[in-house]
Amino acid sequence: MNKHTGQSAHNPKRDSRRKFIKTTSGVLATSAAISPAIAWSGLTTADRGRVLIVVGPSNHKPGTHEVAASGRLMKHSLESIENLSGVKADVVLGWPDKSLRDAASTIVFIGDMFPANRLPNPKQNLADLEVMMDRGAGIVCVHYATGVRREDVLSDGSHPLLRWMGGYFAHSSCPHHQSIARVFPKATITPAALEHPVTRGCEEFSLHDEPYINNYFGPDGNQLAPNVTTLATSMLPPEAPKLESVAWSVERPDGGRGFGIVMPHFYKNWRVDELRRLILNGIVWTGGIDVPRDGVTTKAPELADFNPESVEVIKR
Repeated sequence: MNKHTGQSAHNPKRDSRRKFIKTTSGVLATSAAISPAIAWSGLTTADRGRVLIVVGPSNHKPGTHEVAASGRLMKHSLESIENLSGVKADVVLGWPDKSLRDAASTIVFIGDMFPANRLPNPKQNLADLEVMMDRGAGIVCVHYATGVRREDVLSDGSHPLLRWMGGYFAHSSCPHHQSIARVFPKATITPAALEHPVTRGCEEFSLHDEPYINNYFGPDGNQLAPNVTTLATSMLPPEAPKLESVAWSVERPDGGRGFGIVMPHFYKNWRVDELRRLILNGIVWTGGIDVPRDGVTTKAPELADFNPESVEVIKR
C-alpha cells in the first residue's frame, strides 16, 4: 500500500523506476522508505496554505536567476492552481517581519546563495527561522538559494539547512565539500520516489539549464539521512555520467518538511510545465497541504508579466 495515498502502489512500469542506484560515493543512497506523514501539531488547518516567499540578493545577468520576477511568478502560480484552492502567498524583498513569519506555513527562498546568510543580521535571521522550524513550518530553497559559502558553515560542514532541508549546494569556497555549478545544454531530469506526493503528476523532462551536482547531504559518506528522500535525478555530467540528486525532501522530527531543488537557472525555464509542477508540488507539500492526485495544475505563465530584467539572457 502507498503510505501517502492509502492506495496500492504496484505498477510494473513505475516500480522499475523506483530502484535507485547507489553510487560509489554514496550520494544517492536514499532512505529505504519514506517516513509516514508527521502530525503537524504546530499548525492549524487555517494556518496551512500561507506561503512566504523571500527574495534575496542577486547579481546575475538578465535572463538568469531573475529572483524578484521568479518570486512574483511563484506567487501567481500558487494562487492560480486550477485543481487546488485556498493557497495564498506573500513576497518580500529582504527579511520578512515577525507577523509574516508567524502566519506562514512554509517559507520559500530564492536568491544568490541562501538568503538568510546573505541578508543583514544572518545570526538573527537563522534564529528567526529556528522558531519557524520548531513550530513545524516548511522550508523550500530554489536553485542558488540552496547554496552556502565557507563563512556560513563550520569546518565539518554543519549548517541548519542539513536539518531543515536535508542537504545543500556547497560553494567552491567550502572546506569540507565542493558542489558543481555548470550549465548543461541538455539535462534529462527523472522523477524518483514515485510514491511521494511531490512527484505526483511529474514525468521525465529535458532542459538547457544549470542543475547543480555533487550536492552535500552530510558527513557520513555524503549519504542522505534516513529521513531524506531523493525526488529527482539526472545522469551528469555527460562525459562521465553519474546518478545525481537534483531535488530532495526531508520530513523532520519537529514535524516540518523541507524541499530543495537546484533549478531553474534560466528564467525562461519557468515555462517548462514539468519543472514548474515539481516546484509547486514541493511548496504545497511543505505547507502541509495535500498535493492533488495528479500534481498541481497551472497554466504556463506569461514570463514578461512578472517584470524581469529580461526573459532571454542578456550579457552585461
